[in-house]
Amino acid sequence: MHGLINRSIQCFVHDTYGADIWAAVADASGIGPDGFEAMLSYDDALTKELLSAASSRLDKPREVVLEDLGTFLVSHTKLEPIRRLLRFGGESFVEFLHSLDDLPGRAKLAVPDLEFPELELVDDTSQTFRLICRWHFPGASHVMLGVLRAMADDYGALALLEHVGGTAFEGTIRVELLDSSFSAGRSFELAVRAG
Repeated sequence: MHGLINRSIQCFVHDTYGADIWAAVADASGIGPDGFEAMLSYDDALTKELLSAASSRLDKPREVVLEDLGTFLVSHTKLEPIRRLLRFGGESFVEFLHSLDDLPGRAKLAVPDLEFPELELVDDTSQTFRLICRWHFPGASHVMLGVLRAMADDYGALALLEHVGGTAFEGTIRVELLDSSFSAGRSFELAVRAG
């Protein structure tokens, strides 16, 4: 697993639940207290152990931890570049959904050796969609569910999102768009302002 993914899990646990919880999760996983280097690669078994330890320590099902991780990736202020990468997908939540097929390619532009789930959007109607998520590592569709929840909020869209099953390596998320302009959403500008 790419270190950037493991580092994201580390930051999620540390920043959301605190240094003591992260230390306990790291210890239970056999990871040093400093955690992961973002640009190194790690065995998938270590990532599975990390998620199991986080799930156990937080007393939450693995799927819930993964969904919370997806929300964190979009909404945490430290991870604004991820939000920006996603917002380049379009001016509306529906445009964003239709851009998801291209997301792995956009991610590779930023980090060439990053493996990313295959995403396929199916339009059932103009207001209902299915996002099919396939990856070699189990649970990616639960992360995407959290990402979609956060992005709907980011765009100000009211959407009903539900994980409707699949296998460990392929999951489907049902999206029903109830109101595309339910609220103002978060501001977004194409250009980054100079600080």
